[in-house]
Amino acid sequence: MVIIRQAKPEEAGCLTEIALASKAHWGYDQAFMDACRADLTVTEEQIRKKLYFVAEVEGCIAGFYSLAVDGEEAELSNLFISPASIGKGIGKALWTHMIQTAQRHKLVRVTIHSDPYAEGFYRKMGALRCGEVASTVIPGRLLPLLEIRP
Repeated sequence: MVIIRQAKPEEAGCLTEIALASKAHWGYDQAFMDACRADLTVTEEQIRKKLYFVAEVEGCIAGFYSLAVDGEEAELSNLFISPASIGKGIGKALWTHMIQTAQRHKLVRVTIHSDPYAEGFYRKMGALRCGEVASTVIPGRLLPLLEIRP
C-alpha cells in the first residue's frame, strides 16, 4: 500500500539520492550526472519552503514530488521514483496526489519542465506539451515543457 505524506526536512538527503538514482536510471553518463547533481539536490530549506510529498511503501520512501506555487500557478519541480519502484504505480499515485493538491490550492495551471524520457509518462497522465524550455544544466539542451490544468 502506498502512503503519501508531507516530506520532512531531515529527509532531504534521501530525496536527493532518489532523484539522482531516478535520473541515472535512464542511462545518462557520469559527466551528465555530475552536471545535474546541484540541480537535483534537495535541501531542508526547499522542503520547508515548497510543497514536498513522499510516497512510502512499507515504511520506505519510494518516490516524491514537489510543487513550487506562485499565485494560481505552480511548477512541478520534481517527480522522482526510486528505480526499484518504477512500474509499480508509485508515479501514478504521486501524480494523482499532485492533482488533488493543485485543486485544493485552486491552481489553474501546473507546468512541468520534463526530462525527455519522462515526457511519455506525463502525457499519459493528461499533461499537454506546450513548448520547450532551456536546460538549466546543459547549455543548448532543450527540454519538453508540459502543462496540466487541474
